Amino acid sequence: MRQSRHVGRTLREVPKDAQTAAHSLMLRAGCIQQLSAGVYSYLPLLHRTLNKIAQIIREEMTRAGSEELLMPALQPRELWEESGRWERYTAVDGIMFAFKDRRGSTSCLGPTHEEVVTEILRREINSYKDLPKCVFQIQTKFRDEIRPRFGLMRAREFIMKDAYSFDADDAGLEASYEAMRQAYHRICQRVGYKYRAVEADSGAIGGSGSSEFMVLADTGEEVVLFCDRCEYAANQEKAASKLEQFAPDTAQAPMEEVFGEGLIGVERLAKFLQIPVWKTTKTLIYEADEQTVAVMVRGDCDVNEIKVANFLGCRALKLASAERIKGLTGAEVGYAGPIGLPAGVRVMADQDVNGRVNFECGANKTNYHNINVNFVRDLPLPEFGDFKLAKAGDGCPHCAGRLQAARGIEIGHIFKLGTKYSGAMGCTYLDTNGKTRTVVMGCYGIGVSRMAAAWIEQSHDAKGIIWSPQIAPYHVHLTPLNLEDETVRGQAEALYERLQSEGIEVLYDDRPLRAGEKFSDADLLGLPIRLTLSKRTVEAGQIEFKRRTDAKPELLSADDAIARIREICGL
Repeated sequence: MRQSRHVGRTLREVPKDAQTAAHSLMLRAGCIQQLSAGVYSYLPLLHRTLNKIAQIIREEMTRAGSEELLMPALQPRELWEESGRWERYTAVDGIMFAFKDRRGSTSCLGPTHEEVVTEILRREINSYKDLPKCVFQIQTKFRDEIRPRFGLMRAREFIMKDAYSFDADDAGLEASYEAMRQAYHRICQRVGYKYRAVEADSGAIGGSGSSEFMVLADTGEEVVLFCDRCEYAANQEKAASKLEQFAPDTAQAPMEEVFGEGLIGVERLAKFLQIPVWKTTKTLIYEADEQTVAVMVRGDCDVNEIKVANFLGCRALKLASAERIKGLTGAEVGYAGPIGLPAGVRVMADQDVNGRVNFECGANKTNYHNINVNFVRDLPLPEFGDFKLAKAGDGCPHCAGRLQAARGIEIGHIFKLGTKYSGAMGCTYLDTNGKTRTVVMGCYGIGVSRMAAAWIEQSHDAKGIIWSPQIAPYHVHLTPLNLEDETVRGQAEALYERLQSEGIEVLYDDRPLRAGEKFSDADLLGLPIRLTLSKRTVEAGQIEFKRRTDAKPELLSADDAIARIREICGL
């Protein structure tokens, strides 16, 4: 492609609204243009990269036994009501683009396709002989994000691959899930990511278990926790951990109410009370749908709201307002405790709250704290569970190791759906005995446009993008200088034609610009290899060869340069 004809103007200044490196570099390199909040045009360079990513995905999906189709983006409300998700996606989460057409029918632009694919396959599956099945598509999705940000990382319109498996039983689902898990590993490895596969929360998609594929990057939205000894790794929302345990007091002391003005914060409170922080207690009050819940964790922990919401099975969980807390406890925020709460408040506690003797908690009275509190004697046993937010430094739940933390960008998420959708929508089959059984499903998503952004977030420098050969828009950036010289121009044209005839993808900078401008643009666009011709190199019968990651170029013959390109790009 001749750069003089290329669509995608480079920018020198960092865009003011760019929030991450990938967002900034994509705008500056002319890869994207914003049309409206969270909606972008994919310009030619990025479009080529997206096609390459999609091709890798297609190859690995086919290898895993999945068949490609294309489902409608426009979906009827009735399907979502059949699955029971319409209200959550419209009224609770509010991410659905829903509208009425001129006939008065309500439809939506698909944020995901579990309902549609179940509708398709329930017409196809009658008997156990029709199973297993697995299909995938690559399509634009739509989600009405409240705060679209980070460019393609959290957009309202984006490209995604979603696959769905249909099996006769849980054993079949396990096999399908593992085939997809391995396919996702191969996709990440072929692109060249530094990544981790981690346990994850299933969220609004649902199901019995899921895993995320996280590209490691300092600017990632998610926190990944992983063990320094074993293979355990999980998204922080899902992660479990072991806390350091301490010997409890040998005898219970009398409960006592202590005045401590303005002592909000466990470190200050523990110092004032002359007790260790682990003996303090945080009690947070939440509104969970129609009920009020108090959640207790050790003072050295925070509440994991995802775990709480999953335990309760609620649609919405939010911290109670200051006014609501005062109405329930009689105290300002920061002094809530489990003793003396109204009968309608459900009290829950992290499992590590139990086993302590003579612990502290809020007294439900501004500036007052209860000390030497003990379960049974001073308050009934609450509902125990894993409600704490795991963090770096905690113990691994599976071995004697310690959890470490890294930031990551989720590019893929795979789910064991079970019968969540097939049961609700009547996707069944007849088994070998003629008995009706419900199909067992899996769901496997990966963000195509997000993958490109995640690569840039992980692979860039102060000068620009650093594409891998596997997904770069072009293999080579041909940047001849002195194009006013007929000999140089002739050599450049000949090299351009030869590279193309050799099957090498090349962006030819035929613009009449100075060397500095060409090299600056080449670094910004980040193609794997830059070839430069000038009067000096032409006279020497050589080409200046430079990898994007190299500090300095080297001089090679045309034959040697092409051989190196083939080696580096796997051609």
